[in-house]
Amino acid sequence: MTLRTQLVLLQVVIVLAIVLTVGLAAMLMQERQIREASQERMIAVAQSVAQLPTVVDAYDDHDPAAVIQPIAELIRDSSNVAYVVVTDHDGIRFSHPNPERIGEPVSTDPSVALSGEMYTGTQTGTLGESWRVKVPVFDEGGAVIGQVSVGILESDLRADFLGDITGFLLALGGATVVGVIAATGVARIVRRRIFGLEPEEIRGLLETREATLHGIREGMLALDEDGRVSLCNDSAARLLGLASPAEATGRAASDLLEDLTLVVAEADADDDPAQRLVLSGERVLLARAASVRVKGRRVGTVVTLMDRTELDHALRELAGAQSLAEGLRAQQHEFSNTLHTIGGLIELGEVDAARRVVERAGDGGALNRLDAPTGVEDIELAAILLAKRARARELGVVLTVTDDSQLPADNGDDDLSTVVGNLLDNALDAAGQGGHVRIALTQENGEDVHVVVEDDGPGVPLERRGDVFRLGFSTKPADRQRGYGLTIVARILERRGGSIDLGPSSAGGARFTVHLPAVQHAGTAR
Repeated sequence: MTLRTQLVLLQVVIVLAIVLTVGLAAMLMQERQIREASQERMIAVAQSVAQLPTVVDAYDDHDPAAVIQPIAELIRDSSNVAYVVVTDHDGIRFSHPNPERIGEPVSTDPSVALSGEMYTGTQTGTLGESWRVKVPVFDEGGAVIGQVSVGILESDLRADFLGDITGFLLALGGATVVGVIAATGVARIVRRRIFGLEPEEIRGLLETREATLHGIREGMLALDEDGRVSLCNDSAARLLGLASPAEATGRAASDLLEDLTLVVAEADADDDPAQRLVLSGERVLLARAASVRVKGRRVGTVVTLMDRTELDHALRELAGAQSLAEGLRAQQHEFSNTLHTIGGLIELGEVDAARRVVERAGDGGALNRLDAPTGVEDIELAAILLAKRARARELGVVLTVTDDSQLPADNGDDDLSTVVGNLLDNALDAAGQGGHVRIALTQENGEDVHVVVEDDGPGVPLERRGDVFRLGFSTKPADRQRGYGLTIVARILERRGGSIDLGPSSAGGARFTVHLPAVQHAGTAR
C-alpha cells in the first residue's frame, strides 16, 4: 500500500469516526429535545384541562361526559396531542377519542394521579404505546376527584424525529464526502512535499545519509539561518573537542569556534564558498563554508572542517629536512674548498699556512656547533636547532645557541619542539638578513624547561604586545597564512600550565621568555 493510499484511508477513518460520533450525539440530543418539548406541551394541556372550571363543575352533573367530551376533543385537536382522557376517582372515562370507550375504566394504573401526584412516562393503552402525562383534578375543597391523562403516540414522536433528522443526515453525508475529498488533497500535497518518496525510500535515504555523514573523515556542520548548528557529524565533534555531535546541535557557531563566524560571514556576503585556517585548541583546521539556497532563498550554511595539523607538521619536518640537506651540501662545498686550499699550500711547501687554515677550519661548518659540550643533548631538539641554523644561513641571519644552554638527552617532550620551532621561525623572520637571533635552553635535574629567544629585529610596540598571541595577528606582510605560530605556542603553554612573556631584547628586538613545566609534572603532555 502506497503512502498516499495509507494517508487517505487513515484520514477517511478519522473523518468517519468524527462524523458518526457527532451525528449520533446530535441525534440523541434531538430525540431528547423532542421528548422534552412534547412533555412540556402535554403537561400544559393536562393542567389547563384539570383546572378548567367547566370541567371541574361537570363532575357534579348527572352525565359529566356530555360536558367534558366536547371540551376534551376540542383541546386535543387544537394542541396536536393523541388524546385527552378525563376520568373520575375510580378511573371511569368521561372523555376519549373513541366515544365508545366513554364510561369504561382506563386500561392503565391511575393510582399515581389519584394520589395527588403527576405522572410522566411511556405506557401502552387502547390507542397503542404513548408518551403520556397524568395530573390529578381537585375540587374546590382540594380533594382529588379524578385525573386528566394527555398523551402522544410513540409512533408520532418517531415520525417527528425522523422528519427532523433527515436533513441532518444529509448534512453529515455531505461533510463526509467533503472530508474524503480533502483527505485525498492533503495526501497529494504531503506526497508532493516529500518529493513523491515512499517511507521505505525515505528510510533508505536517511540511513545512507547518516552512514555517509558520520563515516567521512572531514568534519561537517550545517548551520540554519540564525547561525545555529542543526547538524554535526562525528568528525566535526572530534575536531572541535566535543564528546558527541549532540553537544553541538542548537548552539551558535561562535560558541563552538569563534573563527567559524568569520568564514561563514564571508561565504554569506559573497554567495561564494569561502575558506580560511582556524584553530581549534592546538589543531590547525581548514574551514570551508558555502551558503545553501533553495529557490533563491538562503536557508543556511554548510561548513567543512579538514584537519591540517598533521599536514602542517609533515610540511615543517620536510622543510627542516630540506634545510638540513642544503646545509650539508653547503658544508660539503666548504670543506672541499678547504681541502683544496690545504693541498695547494702543502704542494707549495707552505706548511705553516696550511696549519693555520686547518686551525681556522677546526670549528667545522655550520652544523657542528651543537655537540655534547653545548649541553643540548636531546637529539630531536638538536636536529631542530641544526635545521633552523641552516635556514638562518639562507636568510643571512646568525643563529646562536648560548654556551650555558643545557638539555638532557631523551627529554621526550614534543611540546618543547613545537614551542622552540615556532619561536625560532618568528625570530628569524623578524631579524631578517644581517640580523642575529639568540636562544637559551635550560633544564636542571629533570625539572621545568626555560627557553629564551631574542632577536635584533624591529621588536613589538608596547601597545601591540598583547595582540601577538591572538589568532591571525601578524606584523608581517600577508603573502601567506600568518598569525598561527605564537597562538599555538600560547595554547600549548596554557594547557601545560606554563607561561610566556614578551619584552624588549638587549639587542633592540623582541625577547620571548618561556616557562614549560616538565612532562612528569604536567601530566597532560602529548
